[in-house]
Amino acid sequence: MKSYNYRILLRKEPEGGFTVTVPVLQGCISYGETIDAAIKNAKEAIELYIETLNEYNEEIPSEVDILEYNLTVNYNA
Repeated sequence: MKSYNYRILLRKEPEGGFTVTVPVLQGCISYGETIDAAIKNAKEAIELYIETLNEYNEEIPSEVDILEYNLTVNYNA
């Protein structure tokens, strides 16, 4: 069994709850009413995503060579 680590992004929704995206797994999106539920659901979504890739003999993306930076941009309108 191989382990994969993925960065997830949680966005608080105006109507409540959290949407979760997995940037390196295009289209892998989930939702949860709480942060804990969102993370749990994201893990399940990632597992299903990887399972589907395996079924179609497609490469499983990895974040091994990805560097992450946060930039602050000031803008005066």
